Formats: sequence, structure tokens, C-alpha cells
Amino acid sequence: QVQLVESGGGLVQAGGSLRLSCAASGSTFSINRMGWSRQAPGKERELVAGIDNSGSTNYADSVKGRFTISRDNAKNTVYLQMNMLKAEDTAVYYCYAYTYTFKVPYWGQGTQVTVSS
Repeated sequence: QVQLVESGGGLVQAGGSLRLSCAASGSTFSINRMGWSRQAPGKERELVAGIDNSGSTNYADSVKGRFTISRDNAKNTVYLQMNMLKAEDTAVYYCYAYTYTFKVPYWGQGTQVTVSS
């Protein structure tokens, strides 16, 4: 079992920055990939960014050049630095973790990010 707790969401003006954190606990040794998804009202959940154990990253086209995902393995924490935020980035952001043992990812409870225009 893996537990994920997000923090760092909030209200920010367009053009501003936020940093989200996701701390993993439990069977963290089994995690091979972590990342972030988001869901805006009335829209489907979409992948935002991911990072694997080798440090390889991937991003949605909509956030490339503005968001950066990073990982502190010693703290079992993944971060999402969000710069140049836009109103369309407003969503609930969820942390996820894939493990070697299960095909279905673990999810955090979500943190709200609201960008005012």
C-alpha cells in the first residue's frame, strides 16, 4: 500500500507561480513512477506531468515550458513547480504513483489550484 498526501494548492493571479508537493508513505520502495494529473469542472482528468525512477520526465503539451516536475527520493516526495499560470490551469490537482506490483496507480486526495484572470 502507498499513501499520497498533496499540499501547496491555493489561489494565485494569472502569471503567478505555485509549487505543489506530494509526499508518499507506506511501501514507497515499490514505486517506479510518480506524477500529477488534474481535473477541471466539467472536464475529464488529464495527465500533467510524470517522472520515473531514472528521472525521466514527460509533460502535457499545455504545460511544457511552464511546469517542472522533480523528485526527492530521500523524502519520497514529488514536486510540481508551476510558473506563468493561466486561468485554464484552474483544476483539482491529483498526485499519482505507479508501483512494480500493481497496474492501477495510487491517488492522493487532490489539492485545489485556482488561477484568477
